[in-house]
Amino acid sequence: MSKNRTTRIAATHTENPSPAPPPLTVSDQTIEELTGVFKMLADASRLKIMLALAQHGEMHVSALCELLDQSQPAVSHHLTLMRMTKLVGFDRQGKHNYYHLASENLRNLLEQFFNQAGNGSRSFHFDDVVLSFKRK
Repeated sequence: MSKNRTTRIAATHTENPSPAPPPLTVSDQTIEELTGVFKMLADASRLKIMLALAQHGEMHVSALCELLDQSQPAVSHHLTLMRMTKLVGFDRQGKHNYYHLASENLRNLLEQFFNQAGNGSRSFHFDDVVLSFKRK
């Protein structure tokens, strides 16, 4: 009996097809690049780096190590991956690298995200933690 019902639904579906969706106006290359960005941000350490750089503007690797409570090689690995996807850039001053967000647009996007998702308060409230965004 369920076999007949399935056939009937399929027949109804083909009789009244829904209109074709409009094509995406985003190129495949853009989709690939955005996928890379979202993969980078899906990691907690890299997301923390992004938020720290958005808030502070520019930070030395040792400050990021302290923030993440991770070793310098681990943080440098995250930064290298983020540089490859053009999320962060750096300025070399002598022997030291200072990292910053590669785009002011990205910094504005993070601020806008917090404003909208945090109901204008620039913070998210969870059970035992508050995540906030504030530019220096």
